Amino acid sequence: MKIYGIKNCDTVKKARKWLDEQGISYEFHDFKKEGLDDTLLNRWEKAVGWEALINRRGTTWRKLPDEVRDTISAQSAHDIMIENPSIIKRPVVEYKDSVSVGFNAEEWAKQFSNA
Repeated sequence: MKIYGIKNCDTVKKARKWLDEQGISYEFHDFKKEGLDDTLLNRWEKAVGWEALINRRGTTWRKLPDEVRDTISAQSAHDIMIENPSIIKRPVVEYKDSVSVGFNAEEWAKQFSNA
């Protein structure tokens, strides 16, 4: 299992704490410090869609100009996420052959019960 996010993000902290409490091992990748490449982002976009990856509640989204938000497309979203990974909803989890976005303890308990 590999967890992607930003170390000081509250949701990532909750998710990592939950995994630790469940005794589930994982590798953590801070994409703000360690970066994010096209190959990885393309894989996520193919798995969950670019819309699921954009955090429309965050500060980074709100700071985008209205014309960018109003006309966002798959390609512009990809470019924005590469340039500013803080806009990605967190955490992104790769487990076996699946990709999930966000943290929900109940869903994770079902999804990762065999981890």
